[in-house]
Amino acid sequence: MRTTAAPVAKTRKSLPWLVVAFLIGVFIPWLWTIGPLLILPYRVALLAGFVPCMFLWLAGKAGKIQTPDILIILYSIWCPISLFAVHDAQVALQSGGIIVVETAGAYFFGRCFIRGPDQFYAMTRLLFVLVAIMLPFALVETITNANVSLDVFSRFFPTHPEAIKDPRWGLRRVQGVFEHPILFGVSCGAILALVHLVLGGEISAAKRWFATLTVLLTASLSLSSGPLTAIVAQVSLLFWNWLLAKDARRWQYLWVILLSMYAFIELASNQTVFEFLLTYFSFEPASAYYRVLIWEFGSQSALNHPIFGVGYGQWDRPEWMPPSIDMYWLYHAILFGIPGGIFMMGGFLTMVASVAFTKETDERRLRYRTAYLIVMTGYFLVGWTVHFWNATYVLFLFLLGSGSWLLEDVVNAKPGSARTGENNRSSRSRGSTRHEDDKGADPGLTSSDSPRES
Repeated sequence: MRTTAAPVAKTRKSLPWLVVAFLIGVFIPWLWTIGPLLILPYRVALLAGFVPCMFLWLAGKAGKIQTPDILIILYSIWCPISLFAVHDAQVALQSGGIIVVETAGAYFFGRCFIRGPDQFYAMTRLLFVLVAIMLPFALVETITNANVSLDVFSRFFPTHPEAIKDPRWGLRRVQGVFEHPILFGVSCGAILALVHLVLGGEISAAKRWFATLTVLLTASLSLSSGPLTAIVAQVSLLFWNWLLAKDARRWQYLWVILLSMYAFIELASNQTVFEFLLTYFSFEPASAYYRVLIWEFGSQSALNHPIFGVGYGQWDRPEWMPPSIDMYWLYHAILFGIPGGIFMMGGFLTMVASVAFTKETDERRLRYRTAYLIVMTGYFLVGWTVHFWNATYVLFLFLLGSGSWLLEDVVNAKPGSARTGENNRSSRSRGSTRHEDDKGADPGLTSSDSPRES
């Protein structure tokens, strides 16, 4: 017997106002300055909620302390230390302080304030609304070559400068309210699987597909290969999940296929798998070649400066190479040393792996877990071809932390509460919310500021 979906009004109430302010702030491009400090709208929310989040976490009100928590904190501590070692105390205090707020702040916003399925649903619904609002402005921008959204916001306060890029297929690459079309595509496209499985699981099939296509169209208008690769990966995983919905071993099959493809490329191609993927999944050969060079010289730069990195100085590369590092997973090791790279990558992988290997029987939680893991897979893939910064960076870390409740036996717990154990068992005994088209258990998966064109 199926139960009806929770009313939308109820899920809205379950989302703390600080999270609402933060997520809305991600899509507001205003730039305010206080002395040497640059204040963005989402940073105001992070500053307001940083200390409360830390108290909730330390007091155990957000569940048990997890390995990813420690690694993210170590990254946030290590970055100011490395900046102090490479530069001076002023850089460590100013830039390092912003890193702490944006990294630990955004992660623990998701970690402490998204504490159950209702809040996870409300978060997804708000993000969908924000992306859907972007769509008409994006259509106007790509057709008329005028960034209407930035024009509107700039009437009140200063905004990011307009990024003028060569058109593709006769269309302008949409920048929207972000600094670059790549960031627009990454940020809007990241929620595709969430919208389809989380939001879509509570509405009719027609509304689900309409919402999914809305996100797909909006993000695709960036016309950037990195974001489009992440979108294709999410769509492919969603299709695989639907195709073999009744087979609990479907993700094991997928791993076998992927490993076989990896071995085939290694044996049959004169390129590494990494170089092969960059070459054949870029709009321009020059862009792919440049990213291969970033990997080669960037890796060597990290090895040349293994402890503290190069900070904001020049990383080791030929003089003719541009300074941008369009590779998120390598960026941290280059700037902050190998420990910084390990802490960031480790925080991501331990969170994703922990969620992937949890045992679940509740159908709603299974569906939400699958959506979360697919989104993180998209981020992992696109992170090898682009860099995340500012709003895109904090949204990524917030979403990473937002899945932590899947590690615990919690249902609709509010921040500061600990509704576990008996409440969860009684909730599961009453059944779970599920749409007619979502038959079959869903065990989930087990497994620089001016980027180059992509």
